[in-house]
Amino acid sequence: MTEQLIIDLNGMEQHMRIIISCIIIIGAYAIDFLCCKLLAPLIQKITHKTSLSWDDHLTDNKVLHNAFHLIPPITFYVALPLLFPEELQWTLFLRKIFSIYIIAVSCRLVCGFISSLYVISNETDILKNRPMKGVYQMLKVVVICISIILIIGVLLEKDFTTLIAGLGASAAILMLVFKDTIMGVVAGVQLSAHDMLRPGDWIMLDKYGINGTVTEVSLNTVKIRSWDNSIVTIPPYVLVSDSFKNWRGMRESGGRRVTRTVFIDINSIRFLTNEEASKLSGQGWAKDINLSDKTVNLNAFRAFTEDYLRNHPKVNGELMLMVRQLTPTPEGLPLEIYFFTTEKDWVPYEHVASDVMEHIFAFVPVFGLKMFQRPSGDDMTKMGKFVC
Repeated sequence: MTEQLIIDLNGMEQHMRIIISCIIIIGAYAIDFLCCKLLAPLIQKITHKTSLSWDDHLTDNKVLHNAFHLIPPITFYVALPLLFPEELQWTLFLRKIFSIYIIAVSCRLVCGFISSLYVISNETDILKNRPMKGVYQMLKVVVICISIILIIGVLLEKDFTTLIAGLGASAAILMLVFKDTIMGVVAGVQLSAHDMLRPGDWIMLDKYGINGTVTEVSLNTVKIRSWDNSIVTIPPYVLVSDSFKNWRGMRESGGRRVTRTVFIDINSIRFLTNEEASKLSGQGWAKDINLSDKTVNLNAFRAFTEDYLRNHPKVNGELMLMVRQLTPTPEGLPLEIYFFTTEKDWVPYEHVASDVMEHIFAFVPVFGLKMFQRPSGDDMTKMGKFVC
């Protein structure tokens, strides 16, 4: 039946074949147009009514339109040998053209499908915080490379496996050309597999002077917005080969650490008087110790400071909290204030830390203590006047 059809078509006049070919092409493109304008919106309307979201992305315009765009070239590619003898030179040329057309549209279709998968993964709880963009970009690169090889095979009339074997001999050159891309892919997989980096993370790379928030992780670059709103771009493999600090753990924890040091004048450390002990007890400023004339004022001040921090609404009392002495220095006795604030963003964090330390500074003289401060020029001037 098919052979008889071919014989009958071969016996047709040349102009009839051309007319039939034009009808087939016009009909195929008409079907393509109608599918894009009518069928695609209908499919999308159906998927939008479902409770799932992934089908909405798989049926977006990029995927459906590219799928419908395959109708004309495939139709004419199949009909061409039935209309015209294959031994004609221009027939072979047209078959190559339509073959390349099919490969190119198929490449766009697969790349659109991969883009839809990327959007779906960003909406998945498990993958939405992973830097998966580089992985999907690499998949697109692989698809494009395969398409280019297929197109070269069509033009040279070579088999796909033969071209792959030929490329194997030049693998060293390809690795040199695509070195950054290959290293970026490997680094991206490591960053994603070990959950080392996510968009939105605050990171620091002291070696490169980088301190800011990650905005994008792609195949070849990691974009970081610094605090001055400048954008720093580095290759992903830098984050794998060098050490960097990620503050995500701080954001996910119960608080952000504050460490401040108050230098106490050692000459001001003494026992409290009975009057001072009674006053401090009456004010309830040292609840954890029994104040008396045998209590050291620095001990009472440390107890007051710890009690103040534990009852502060912006301090997380469940995390590490302490007031400790460090090794005495020529500048006095360092008293380290160590606690965690519930505020983690930079500006609110600094406000809480400043409010706490200002309160502590104000209470130092109440316990009969003095803070150490190097003499200034004004102090020297006053001393000179006193001596005179």
